[in-house]
Amino acid sequence: MNSKDFNGKRIYNKVMVIDDTPTDRYIAKESIKRYSFAREVIEMNSAEEALEYLESMINTPDGLPELIFLDIQMPEMDGFDFLEKYGQLPELVQNNCIIMMLSTSLNSVDHRRAEGNRFVKRFLQKPLNRSQLAELEKAA
Repeated sequence: MNSKDFNGKRIYNKVMVIDDTPTDRYIAKESIKRYSFAREVIEMNSAEEALEYLESMINTPDGLPELIFLDIQMPEMDGFDFLEKYGQLPELVQNNCIIMMLSTSLNSVDHRRAEGNRFVKRFLQKPLNRSQLAELEKAA
C-alpha cells in the first residue's frame, strides 16, 4: 500500500480525516495535499460516517485509508466512542489503518486517554501542519 514518489519521499495512497468542523477538515486536507503526504484524502464529517465507510470497505481493502486523522471532540459520537466501535471492526481494517488523534484540547486527561488507546499511534495538536506531517513521515 505504501509507495514513494520520485524523490524517495513516503507517500500514502489514502488518508482519512474525521472532523465535524469544515474549517479543520479543509486545513488538514490542504496540508496533506500541499506537502504531497497522500495521493487521496477521504473527508468524513462524523465518526458514524467514517465507521460506515470503513465497514463498507471490508471486502475491498484497497479502499481503506492507511492513516486516519481523528478529531476527539465531535457531537453525538466523539473520537473515543469511535475508537470503541473501531475495536469491533474486523482485524483486516484494524491492521490496515493507523490512527492519529487530532485535537485542540489541552486537557491532559484527553492526551493520556488517547495515548493509552491501543489503536492510537500518536496525539497531534490542531491544526495539522507541515512539521507534523514531516515528523510522521520520518516515524513511518
